[in-house]
Amino acid sequence: MSSFGKLFRVTTFGESHCKGVGAIIDGVPPGMELTEDDIQPQLTRRRPGQNKLTTPRDEKDKVTIMSGTEFGVTLGTPIGIQVPNLDQRPHDYSDTDIYPRPSHADYTYLQKYGLKASSGGGRASARETIGRVAAGAIAEKYLRLAYGVEIVAFASSVGKVAMPFISDLENSDTAEPELIEFMNTIKREDVDADISRCPHPATAEAMKKVIAEKSHERDSVGGTVTCVIRNCPVGLGEPCFDKLEAVMAHAMLSIPATKGFEFGSGFNGTKMAGHDHNDPFYRKEDGSMGTTTNNSGGVQGGISNGENIYFRVAFKPAATISQDQTTANYDGVTGVLAAKGRHDPCVVSRAVPIVEAMASLVIMDAALQQESRRAAFSKLPSIDINHALLGKPPKMN
Repeated sequence: MSSFGKLFRVTTFGESHCKGVGAIIDGVPPGMELTEDDIQPQLTRRRPGQNKLTTPRDEKDKVTIMSGTEFGVTLGTPIGIQVPNLDQRPHDYSDTDIYPRPSHADYTYLQKYGLKASSGGGRASARETIGRVAAGAIAEKYLRLAYGVEIVAFASSVGKVAMPFISDLENSDTAEPELIEFMNTIKREDVDADISRCPHPATAEAMKKVIAEKSHERDSVGGTVTCVIRNCPVGLGEPCFDKLEAVMAHAMLSIPATKGFEFGSGFNGTKMAGHDHNDPFYRKEDGSMGTTTNNSGGVQGGISNGENIYFRVAFKPAATISQDQTTANYDGVTGVLAAKGRHDPCVVSRAVPIVEAMASLVIMDAALQQESRRAAFSKLPSIDINHALLGKPPKMN
């Protein structure tokens, strides 16, 4: 479906080569200052044509708020945003009327709907994510103002090149503490300091070399994006089927070109003993509970525990490449597809703000659900919780 979320609900619209794309965002709280200037920075980070590592398609992705605000303040009504498609070249896709592109969505969309967009990837194109990023920017602003939430994603690997304490995590006793310190301090400005969006200089240089080689070969390469969410409120997540990490996985794997998701210790956790993997509790100076390690990734029992939430998303090599590929046409006859168009040799750097946006949508929706539960609870007569915990009937105050 084209909608995501329950109380904070986002519906995106538009195809890669139609007149424009955008979103309807329902559930934005009233009374928050909001203009295009709050949304545009993330769209600019996502847009094509940024640098030599991305597709040369030149879209400015200038956003317009169509509804839901007045005098720069949210009304609580649905916010409509729109971004025009300006740099279109439908003729680049004439061969896809004959050949379904290998590993792209041409064949599956045709089988599902009985027809497909005649140019570009249609709804399967990353162009659709503009609506997500715009909605995510709105959610992120509210989360920052209401809770102090910080969300930072970065390119952690491209091909076989990876940041040291990401790739060495399963082999090094020092990698986990180094990762925790990094997650505590990484900022978006650090990520954007290099066009690769990798905040580790030596790794960034190696990544750019790999991407340049694949671009020269008219090929593509995949990689991973790691994301951290700091200052997330405790108690978010809706067990059993909408656990926070489950909804986060849903959100991330809905992004085009994703092929994998791991949360906290991820697959490396399967190699650890329980006593090593468990996160012992301690009492912080402010009186709240914390954990000395964070293999749980900030979520236990499907509910946020107040520690940093972190996860990693795998992106495949872009399916559309400029090399001749032997494949079959829609009649099953073997032939050669010489794909045209303008495409990313590696999607990872542009995926960073998309990952941040989807993370914002998940946390925003979960926060509104928890606030609604607390508001409902506050209407009831108060009870002595400690009395109830002793196995006695709740004592009304």
